Amino acid sequence: MTTEGRRIHPSGAMVLIVDDVPPLAEQYAYDIRRLGGFRTRAAHGGAEGLEILGREVVDCVILDLEMPGLDGFDVLRAMEHRSIDVPVIVYTGTGSFDRCVEAVRLGAFSFIDKAEPMERVVQEVRLALRQTDLRQRLGELERGAAESSPLIGESAAMIEVGAAIDRLADIPSAVLVLGESGTGKELVARELHRRSRRQGEAFVAVNCGGIAEGLVDSDLFGHDRGAFTGALKARRGAFERATSGTLFLDEIGELPGGVQARLLRVLEGGEIIRLGAEEPITVGARIVAATHRDLDAAAEAGDFREDLLHRINIHVIRVPPLRDRPRDIPLLAAHFASTLPARLGRSPRPVTEAALAELRARSWERNNVRELRNTIERMIIASDGPALDLPHLPQDLARPGPRAAASAASSAPPPPPADAPAPSYQEQKRAAERAIIVAALEANEWVISRTARSLGLSDHSSLIRIMNRLGVRRPGK
Repeated sequence: MTTEGRRIHPSGAMVLIVDDVPPLAEQYAYDIRRLGGFRTRAAHGGAEGLEILGREVVDCVILDLEMPGLDGFDVLRAMEHRSIDVPVIVYTGTGSFDRCVEAVRLGAFSFIDKAEPMERVVQEVRLALRQTDLRQRLGELERGAAESSPLIGESAAMIEVGAAIDRLADIPSAVLVLGESGTGKELVARELHRRSRRQGEAFVAVNCGGIAEGLVDSDLFGHDRGAFTGALKARRGAFERATSGTLFLDEIGELPGGVQARLLRVLEGGEIIRLGAEEPITVGARIVAATHRDLDAAAEAGDFREDLLHRINIHVIRVPPLRDRPRDIPLLAAHFASTLPARLGRSPRPVTEAALAELRARSWERNNVRELRNTIERMIIASDGPALDLPHLPQDLARPGPRAAASAASSAPPPPPADAPAPSYQEQKRAAERAIIVAALEANEWVISRTARSLGLSDHSSLIRIMNRLGVRRPGK
């Protein structure tokens, strides 16, 4: 069978034994639990096995081929039809090699004889789980390579980030990565994982600002079938998928208050309970969180739990905006110019010095490295010549125009009277953030989704939450 997107740690794996002889099924379950340390379930027949597979999260199946009613072949076909993606080890007492080969053709991982020593059976289960793990890891690496921009830079700021990653890579405590949208916070998290002793385990990324509020619990903690309307089958959450690896919680400042409380309990106790379940599951992933928000200010305003903040900001890495490291722009531009063309069906071409000078003059306030990457992609599409040059620069790449500057100025609060106390740092920061949001809204004619994209936010709901926090309203509304 094929495997779904999940990583499995052997100590937490669930093994289902399907056999129509109850004493044999129960004895197998006991021995596998005793020798392998797995969690186990026994199903007394094919129909009961399919019912459990549809209701619960199972990581490996040991399936008897010779059963009355639904035999092992019927179960394999039903699993394929229902897209139940779990590795299956078939076993038989008849010694029929041809029937075992037929089962493998139907999707079984391997086959064993019922007379095999239990140590051999446990080893076969471990091999099946390992194959699932390797497939998932390969998928993660492919997705990471396709979606990521590189953590490239020779500037002092980036050298400092690299040194911080080296210092913190093997520390099990949580790390908070701070930086504007598009600076590469997820790349820092991936580097923390890659340079750590956890690099052979899972790296699971969750965008906390991109999940519908009603689904956050399910995405993080998982659910059993029937836990809520639409929960047609059990699902592992991000904590379980991360096992003993790294769980990256991007835009953690966007989590609803109730989920913040449940997350705090998980961080303190090391256990989760799936929605609709009662049995706690031990989790051991290292947490790396990221945000572009000022969580200290959010905690002060009551929008973020202070006790959760103290759990996730034990160590902090600040990723500099691209405008603070212009020295790195030519390196990044050259990298994108050499790697993106293959995906676009074009040949690589260099960026001219004139175009690089213009790129360095840009402030990149919208989306930092991600915006630079998108700009190079647009230049590649626009160019048919031997190099990426000034005429290929997007028209909207000009330096901030008078409209944006005027908008920012008009949205700034009036200066305080001469005898008034100077505003605090937090007050000035809130005012500056409000000015940025208002300027972007006006530049995009108050179209929320377009403004969110221009600011590099995950979706329009993230911008609405920021607007509500800052008290931003469209004039006349």
